[in-house]
Amino acid sequence: MFDTADTIVLYEELAVEDVLPLRWDGHAPHPAAAAALAERNLQVLQAWDALEDHGLVEKPDETAPLAADIQRLDRKMTLLLGLVGQLLAVNRPRPQAMPLRFNARGALWRAAEVPPAVGARGHLEIYLHECVAQPLRLPAEVTAVSPAGEVKARFAPLDDALSGILAKIAFRRHRRQIAGRHGPKRHD
Repeated sequence: MFDTADTIVLYEELAVEDVLPLRWDGHAPHPAAAAALAERNLQVLQAWDALEDHGLVEKPDETAPLAADIQRLDRKMTLLLGLVGQLLAVNRPRPQAMPLRFNARGALWRAAEVPPAVGARGHLEIYLHECVAQPLRLPAEVTAVSPAGEVKARFAPLDDALSGILAKIAFRRHRRQIAGRHGPKRHD
């Protein structure tokens, strides 16, 4: 669906590209609910950011007295979050996962069913992680629909906190992608 360019961009900004459950909700956003929606979206993004694998900033000192305990706690928390995610999946079925590119300005995805019409307003619901029950619900307007069903939408302006977290996550993923391509070289 997407090109294989090194830098993932949408609306001239770095974007997150992933395969995630998502749904277009064609109900236009209610202006009075904007503050509550922004607060809930901020909580969802903060939870997702906390669950993202940031990698280690520096190698842990394995001689430190608590290093082994912290590693055991980390493995137990990862296991617990995985179990919670499985329970949520059973009790709250999610929409189909599909390729998606998004940032604070908008999104691009392929519609699973009949795509919304150009100019349609609604919410794009993105389920960011199996352990985060609530979706990110972003008010949007459809700006383009391709014959193949690819939908491009522009989000209503997000507040600075939401935009900042999305930009930070997109940058970290971009940096990891580059590091993965230029990973450590073996010397035989």
